[in-house]
Amino acid sequence: MRSDWTDLPEQLRAEIEARTGPITGIDPAPTGNHADIASTLHTPGGRIFVKAARKLPDKDGPEVMSLRREATVNPHVGEFAPRLLWTTEDGGWLALAFEHVDGRHADFTPGSPDLEILAKTVQALQATPCPDVVRMLVERRWQSVADDVSPMAGDALLHTDLNDNNLLITPDGRAYVVDWAFTGRGAAWVELGLLIPWLLKAGHSTAEAEHWVAQFPAWSTAAPAHIDLFSRAFAEKWRQHAERDAADWVTLHASLTRGWAEHRRCG
Repeated sequence: MRSDWTDLPEQLRAEIEARTGPITGIDPAPTGNHADIASTLHTPGGRIFVKAARKLPDKDGPEVMSLRREATVNPHVGEFAPRLLWTTEDGGWLALAFEHVDGRHADFTPGSPDLEILAKTVQALQATPCPDVVRMLVERRWQSVADDVSPMAGDALLHTDLNDNNLLITPDGRAYVVDWAFTGRGAAWVELGLLIPWLLKAGHSTAEAEHWVAQFPAWSTAAPAHIDLFSRAFAEKWRQHAERDAADWVTLHASLTRGWAEHRRCG
């Protein structure tokens, strides 16, 4: 659950206002879960988007670490991401301020023109060299559920969470990818495997979702056995997650990944 803006330490709020000028309005973000606070601030210079997270007593917690990853990669993904304006931390909190993007969330339903925008975004992302600052190896996510995760390893830049809420489309048709909390390096086809449950959720059949991702060379040239392995590990990881957390969205994602793995097994 997100915290309220007033939960920020008074000194940190003062530091933020020293940068922004008087804050005349605060609009909490309706989606996302990788920060304790995420809000659009109305300031004399215009709107900015601020994300903040609380540290653990003696170290960075997972939300703070995700914000640090976002801050580190942002200068290298300016083609895709809203620009990081500044960072500040005080009172056991870290805050990041980004340029505000006036855009809508993408529509991944079958036949949506946004799918073409998504495809162009994926193509551009996969053509972008992975900067050295990206240290997270995505294959490590599945070490606990697969004996061999080496097929998922690689040197491609992966966002790893290209869901419809993380693709913002402006009125002039420009696409921005937000929430780089779990950016990592790995095999390029893994990005597409991670996208499949979001296509299923949007109404695609498993066959349609696989047909859509097959337009990308990274997928069409990947070994089917490697994709099979990934689908099983993906489903098992989310099955375990759903055992610990019965939230509706977790249960749904577990069901979607399981359905895709079964499709691969029976196909």
